[in-house]
Amino acid sequence: MALPRSYVSQNCSVARSLEVVGDRWTLLVVRAVFEGHRRFDDFQDDLGIARNVLTDRLTRLCDEGLLRRVRYQERPDRFEYRPTRKCVELWPAMMTLMLWGDRYYAPDGPPRIVAHRGCTGTITSALTCSACGAALEPRDVVPLDGPGA
Repeated sequence: MALPRSYVSQNCSVARSLEVVGDRWTLLVVRAVFEGHRRFDDFQDDLGIARNVLTDRLTRLCDEGLLRRVRYQERPDRFEYRPTRKCVELWPAMMTLMLWGDRYYAPDGPPRIVAHRGCTGTITSALTCSACGAALEPRDVVPLDGPGA
């Protein structure tokens, strides 16, 4: 069975999220934002991405409310791209994806390590229960209908 070209009509938060961040370049632009990049040329230098593709991804991220385009220079107009709360809330998912990639696709070890500024401990991807604080794995959870079901 062929996959649909768009998942926006599916009542599935994963599918709808993939409509926004599900291509390679979008996630890499978001990663660069988390690393402190703000300007077009910085994104392009870091990622090696074609200008037209980068323009498209930055525009889409702004349209979706993940980035804000802020003028930092006039004549000529120049802009930087700043993360919104919506973007910052994507950070845990990005870090979990990075740790998964480090584990399964980095045979020589992680290319980057993300450390806590305060103590230099490294991040973990622990998901915990909001009620009891227990660390959870897939076998520990059950999907229930939410308010949007």
